[in-house]
Amino acid sequence: QVQLVESGGGLVQAGGSLRLSCAASGRAVSPYAMGWFRQAPGKEREFVAAINWSGGSTYYADSVKGRFTISRDYNKNTVFLQMNSLKPEDTAVYYCAADWISPPGTAQAMGVMTSYDYWGQGTQVTVSS
Repeated sequence: QVQLVESGGGLVQAGGSLRLSCAASGRAVSPYAMGWFRQAPGKEREFVAAINWSGGSTYYADSVKGRFTISRDYNKNTVFLQMNSLKPEDTAVYYCAADWISPPGTAQAMGVMTSYDYWGQGTQVTVSS
């Protein structure tokens, strides 16, 4: 049974940093990609960042470029999201997702929710002003 377990959320002041982790287990092979999405109250879930598992190429939403960094531990099927210079508008539940469907054909494909077949339960990030 596939499990994605997120950790690292919390409360931080604006300008601060947090590091999220997501460990994927239950499959014998590594995923094709892993990503982070977020959902703020009253809003739709949106893409944050993703990483191609084999090559390590990354893709970011414009709103987080230069502030967030996605990385991976290839052998442990674990993905990280380092979030710096946090803003109150970054407040949301952050979800980890894994793509075991097919290799992403383009970077933009990694930003689409339907590219992912497994999701974590989410971790709350709250940024106070």
